[in-house]
Amino acid sequence: MDPVVGLVLCLSCLLLLSLWKQSSRKAKLPPGPTPLPVIGNILQLDVNDISKSLINLSKVYGPVFTLYLGLKPTVVLHGYEAVKEALIDLGEEFSGRGHFPIFERASKGQGIVFSNGKRWKEIRRFCLMTLRNFGMGKRSIEDRVQEEARCLVEELRKTNASPCNPTFILGCAPCNVICSIIFQNRFDYKDKNFLNLLELLNVNVKILSSPWVQEKHNQQSEFTIENLITTTSDLFAAGTETTSTTLRYGLLLLIKHPEVTAKVQEEIDRVIGRHRIPCMQDKSHMPYMDAVVHEIQRYIDLIPTNLPHAVTHDTKFRNYLIPKGTTILTSLTSVLHDDKEFPNPGVFDPGHFLDRSGNFKKSDYFMPFSAGKRICAGEGLARMELFLFLTTILQKFTLKSVVDPKDIDTTPVANGFASVPPSYQLCFIPV
Repeated sequence: MDPVVGLVLCLSCLLLLSLWKQSSRKAKLPPGPTPLPVIGNILQLDVNDISKSLINLSKVYGPVFTLYLGLKPTVVLHGYEAVKEALIDLGEEFSGRGHFPIFERASKGQGIVFSNGKRWKEIRRFCLMTLRNFGMGKRSIEDRVQEEARCLVEELRKTNASPCNPTFILGCAPCNVICSIIFQNRFDYKDKNFLNLLELLNVNVKILSSPWVQEKHNQQSEFTIENLITTTSDLFAAGTETTSTTLRYGLLLLIKHPEVTAKVQEEIDRVIGRHRIPCMQDKSHMPYMDAVVHEIQRYIDLIPTNLPHAVTHDTKFRNYLIPKGTTILTSLTSVLHDDKEFPNPGVFDPGHFLDRSGNFKKSDYFMPFSAGKRICAGEGLARMELFLFLTTILQKFTLKSVVDPKDIDTTPVANGFASVPPSYQLCFIPV
């Protein structure tokens, strides 16, 4: 037999075997578009806007459907009911971390974000306990955030009301909060070591503490130096990038909507004044500011498809059988932009979180931090930072756009794993 013919026959057999495996699996999985051999449904997705692709597919296949990203199936959950049923009602079954090759190479299954099973449960418990302990120490976490807000204001004053891109400064502030928690020390924004840390957030951080020295002879322990270094890196990456991007996007929306900014500043003047440092107790008296912070997070839809989950064992879900280990994508966009819960979801409107009397209105659909067992461990810190940083900035500065607000485009420049705001400049004018 001609070698070329033999090769073609072998490849054909492999493709047929692949199709057979996919079709046999599909018999137990939700419906979805027909996958191509080897590459699956990848060509049917817009890699620059995965969320939009999922919305279009959900219109055809419903709120629960299957995609093949290569040879492996991924079950997509679209809409509040499906996401809630999986992440909250069946939280344990859907608590696994799904396949994410780029991050897996870096973390090697270590840390808190991309670990699984016993390792994830122990590390998560440790992180939550440690954060609570730091917050209840000599200086609370709120004290640290307030101090950083003061430093942030001073750094913004140095711009002398000139046009500036706030990306770097807004990245320094949340990173310094994490530094003050982990290292018990904040850094000057010009400190070389701090600048290197900002540049290399995913570089391993050496932990020289002693609480795990009882653990070094325990071969079954998850508290290895490698695991703790990765966990620390996770805290830096998650605690810096997400908050700084939200702040950056938030300021862009505020200069786009000066009427919202004016209303916030009126509330700040009335409740806090110009000289007292804002604190978390103020939030309960500032429904409009609270609504603005929530609406920023809802509108920007920072992580549209969430981090991938996985089922921890064979799971029956809505009459489908999802095999153990199957990756699950939960569309947070479909929840945060639900048009029944949030009328005109594509419009930035703090009224989405206010009742008719102007009081703050909670919503079960507010899931920017995900939900269930894998909800962001730093949610409390992030909420505090967003409220205190934005309130302090608006207390001390008038925001001035360098272009007509009508000409400001708030469309993200990338909308794959994360929604990234376009680059812009503004002036911070002291009040």
